[in-house]
Amino acid sequence: MSAVEQRAVASDEADIRLDRWFKRHFPSLGHGHLQKLLRTGQVRIDGKRAQANARLAEGQLIRVPPLGAAESVDLKPPPKPRQQDAQELRAMILHEDDALIALNKPAGLAVQGGSKTKRHIDGMLLSLAPKGERYRLVHRLDRDTSGLLVIAKTASSAAKLSKAFQRHEVQKLYWALVAGLPPLEHGIIDKALSKGVVDKRFGADFELVQAGGDGAQKATTRYRTIARAGKLSAWLALQPLSGRTHQLRVHCALMDCPIIGDPKYGGPKAVPAGAPRTLMLHARELDLPHPDGGRLTLEAPLPDTMRLGFAWIGFEPDPTLSGARLVDFEEL
Repeated sequence: MSAVEQRAVASDEADIRLDRWFKRHFPSLGHGHLQKLLRTGQVRIDGKRAQANARLAEGQLIRVPPLGAAESVDLKPPPKPRQQDAQELRAMILHEDDALIALNKPAGLAVQGGSKTKRHIDGMLLSLAPKGERYRLVHRLDRDTSGLLVIAKTASSAAKLSKAFQRHEVQKLYWALVAGLPPLEHGIIDKALSKGVVDKRFGADFELVQAGGDGAQKATTRYRTIARAGKLSAWLALQPLSGRTHQLRVHCALMDCPIIGDPKYGGPKAVPAGAPRTLMLHARELDLPHPDGGRLTLEAPLPDTMRLGFAWIGFEPDPTLSGARLVDFEEL
C-alpha cells in the first residue's frame, strides 16, 4: 500500500481493539511497526491520535498510512443465512415490534465473533432479517451470561438505542448467585476498572479486567441481597450504573462473593463442590427509551441453566420477592 487510506469501521468490527482491527486487515504488519505508527500519529481514529487498545465503534474512520510490505487482505464475505439459525433466534424472542427485537440469550452463545468464535448472535442475525436489510447489535452480553439482549431492526433505531445505552438512559437489572455473602444486605460498589492482558488459560479472546491500573474507568454497581443460604451462598440483584467489561463479575469478586461458575475472577471459591459449572449471571430486566417514543420494560425468564443453580442452593426464584426488581433500587 503506497498511499494514505481512510477506512470505515464495519458493524461487525464494533468494540474490537484497534490493534486487532489491524491484525484482521493487515496480518503481516508487525506489532512494533504498528506501535511506531501510533506513537508518531500516523494512525488516527476520526482524525485523533489513538492507542493500540482503543475500542472501535461502527462508522469511525481509521487513517491508514503507507505500510510498505504489509499487504491488505480481503475479508471473507459474510456466510449465507441458515434456516436453523433463524429458528433458534425466533425461539429466543421475548418481544418484537417495528423498531427492535428483545432476545433471551442462552449462556454459552457469543454475541459477537472472535479469533476462535465462528458462531455468534451477530452472524445468526443474517438469517432473521429480510433480504437486503440488516439487524444490528446495540449492546453486548458476555458469552456466559444469559438474558436480555436488544437488537435494532433499522439504522435509525440502532442510532437511538446505541445513544441511550451510551448515555446510561437504560436501566439494567441482573440476577446472580454468588459464593459467600456480601458485607451488607445492600450497598454500592464503586471500584474503577481497567482492561488487563489476555489470559491464555481461558482462550485468546478472554481479556482479564482488574480494579485500578492504567486507564482505569469509573465503574459503579448497586446490589441487593434477595435471599441467602446460610454462609454458603446468596441470591443478589445487581444494577450496573456503568457499562464496563465484566463489571459485575469483577465487582462481586472484589466483595469476596464471586459469582458461582466464574473461576476466572473468583478462583476455586466460585466453583463449590456440586454446584453447576455455568456462570450464574442472568440479565433479568431492562427499562429503556423506545426509539418510537415512551419507555419499554422487558423481563427475561430464567433459563434452565440458572434454575439448576437455584435448585442446587435450595432457593425458589420468585420474581415478586422484595428487592428482585428494578423498582426496588429507586430508594437507594
